[in-house]
Amino acid sequence: MIKKFLLFGLLLIFSIEGLAQGNAEVIRVGAYPNITHSQPMVGKATGWFEKAVGQNVKIEWKTFNAGPAAIEALFAGAIDMTYIGPNPAIQGYVRSNGEALRIVAGATSGGASLVVRNDSGIQKPEDFHGRKVASPQQGNTQDVALRAWLLAHGMKTIDKGGDVQVMPLANPDQLTLFLKKELDAAWAPEPWATRLIKEGNGRLFLDERDLWPQGQFITCHLVVSAKFLRDHPEVVKNWIRAHVELTDWINSHLPEAKRILNQQIQRETGKALPAAELDEAFTHLQVTYDPLRASLLTAAKASFDAGFLGRKMPDLSSLYDITLLNQILVEKGKKAIQ
Repeated sequence: MIKKFLLFGLLLIFSIEGLAQGNAEVIRVGAYPNITHSQPMVGKATGWFEKAVGQNVKIEWKTFNAGPAAIEALFAGAIDMTYIGPNPAIQGYVRSNGEALRIVAGATSGGASLVVRNDSGIQKPEDFHGRKVASPQQGNTQDVALRAWLLAHGMKTIDKGGDVQVMPLANPDQLTLFLKKELDAAWAPEPWATRLIKEGNGRLFLDERDLWPQGQFITCHLVVSAKFLRDHPEVVKNWIRAHVELTDWINSHLPEAKRILNQQIQRETGKALPAAELDEAFTHLQVTYDPLRASLLTAAKASFDAGFLGRKMPDLSSLYDITLLNQILVEKGKKAIQ
């Protein structure tokens, strides 16, 4: 009888523990070790999001190096939300017929530039004829911006019958080829644009902000699985609230935020950025929670013109859901985003 009682007691304890674990929320979040992902990097380092979502929610961070990989993880159900650039988000939305994801907040504006090798002889747009120009990945945000800029200046890539060779290369490889003089230019995000200038004998040819109204264009935003948003709206709202508060803190404590950010990048990549390069890179971007919808729609048109979105311009009317963001902004006495 005693043995049966003890066995029953143990089973009861295990059952209670199992129920407690089963009731705990888990949120899996993607981000890149990059300065355009300031909120998740600083948030990881400080535990900011853990405090916001509460003890009953466990955060599992997932590290990615490119947008398409994060989108595939979202499709596979391996992550619930991710910080990501506009073009991978657009492509993921289109591939899923508008079902897979929603943009719920902005993260970064700006932070991308066209850099040429100092001794390449490139002085004006026409000098790009016959040149080798890199982008981080085919179809990514900078790749689309590069192709759109070439078209706007009457040039085509080799695959479209032109003479400009666009080479999708990881950012560290771009720096290596600059030093070897095997690459003429690159459209790169920060901090790599600054590194190409400081370490790769590069020269700023075009700050992409110069192409946009008020110099603002979305580089990174927060994307959530549409299913997770439907099933866990309070968890998402708590995350967005923390995201807004962290954005404000970063902008009002920039020296400290940059130090924390750089430490987190070192933890994830094994190498911190030189302080001067980090400071310079930050002058080319703005940390924000505004999703800058108009700039994404312009980028979507460029992506379509480049042949990445099929034969018909997609309907992106349901891509955004900033209801929770606006609720939080109004609660804080801020202006809602239209």
